[in-house]
Amino acid sequence: MWPMGHVRRSTILCGLAGLALLASATQVIAQDVPSRQDRALHSRLLTLDTHLDTPANLERSGWDIMQSHADQGMFSQVDVPRMRSGGLDGGFWVIFTPQGPLTSAGYAAARDTAIVRAMRIREMVAGHKDTFELAVNAGDAARIVKSGRLVVFQSIENSYPLGEDVSLLKTFYDLGVRMAGPVHGANNQFADSATDPVKRWGGLSPLGRAWLQEANRLGILVDGSHASDETIEQLVALSKTPIILSHHGAKSVFDHPRNLDDDKLRRVAASGAVVQMNSMYVYGGKSYPELRAKQGALRLKMARWAQLTPADRKTLSAEIASLDDAYPNWRGSFDNYMANILHVLKLVGPDHVGMGADWDGGGGVRGFDSVAELPRITARLRAEGYSEADLAKIWGGNVLRLLSQAEAYSQSLKPAAY
Repeated sequence: MWPMGHVRRSTILCGLAGLALLASATQVIAQDVPSRQDRALHSRLLTLDTHLDTPANLERSGWDIMQSHADQGMFSQVDVPRMRSGGLDGGFWVIFTPQGPLTSAGYAAARDTAIVRAMRIREMVAGHKDTFELAVNAGDAARIVKSGRLVVFQSIENSYPLGEDVSLLKTFYDLGVRMAGPVHGANNQFADSATDPVKRWGGLSPLGRAWLQEANRLGILVDGSHASDETIEQLVALSKTPIILSHHGAKSVFDHPRNLDDDKLRRVAASGAVVQMNSMYVYGGKSYPELRAKQGALRLKMARWAQLTPADRKTLSAEIASLDDAYPNWRGSFDNYMANILHVLKLVGPDHVGMGADWDGGGGVRGFDSVAELPRITARLRAEGYSEADLAKIWGGNVLRLLSQAEAYSQSLKPAAY
């Protein structure tokens, strides 16, 4: 979730690789403008993103998923008009809960927050039945897209709301959750976090191992994003089916704790896992001490969007749009994002790469601020020589394969019907 990731970014670029990325940020590459053929190909693909933080916006007063919010910049990146124009067929809509105290009261508050977020997602679907449909197994996705609707899988980012009762995972499974990660920005009762400086468990806790066993039993796809390297290695080793990194990146492109080095990326892929490419942590950015306060003030104004006059909304939109000009190079460019994607593709191949840009949770880069721009990725990958079959795997086939494997393992545990 944004802004947490942005304010944690290091400001140090990594040697020559970082300098090359900085130089590339100013280049205009012709193949980034999708041709008619690129768009036709993109429209044929089943296109899913595995980390949509958009459910947070469902709780904003006056915010409507059916309306375009293009004028709200990085504060709103996914809505139905832009999903349609960008060819996004849906994905995993996130039940995110910030890390809080590891106490009974903390667990109870987080549990209630998570259930309300799950209800918001289901209410969105119920309120727009001609537009959305809940998906609960891998086979649902193609059927829903064929019907003209948008795919709504659900995922849990941070299992902290489960407290110390892993059986609550079944409650969320019954609500439709089909992907879950154990941890977020700080160590919790299940695992160590990539961004917590002091590791507590050396990977998974004993309770985390029980959590993993329950996720496998239910057929929930296990997500290692935000987990420490040691946690990811243990998830890979212990999970009965391949895991996913729902929004991740390459440390050799940008050295950040949330990214994996090349050796670990190869080992994760060799296990059958898939790395979904995040558009955060792809570039160090320039540090501006006042920027965080400015972003906080804009977020407060955004929270009152429904009460603003048309003139005030226009002014606020202009303020948001001016951030990139007012604070040059505070975030990465489309070229930086593509450098991350292309590096991992060349490292592990298209069978182990997908898309999870972290939309509405801090994702997006300069000039690539919403899902309306997704055909640009298809255009660049096509120009790089990737085939339609490759792109079909990257945009949705790989994650659906993993979900099918999780489902099959769960089914294998059930007694045979006679």
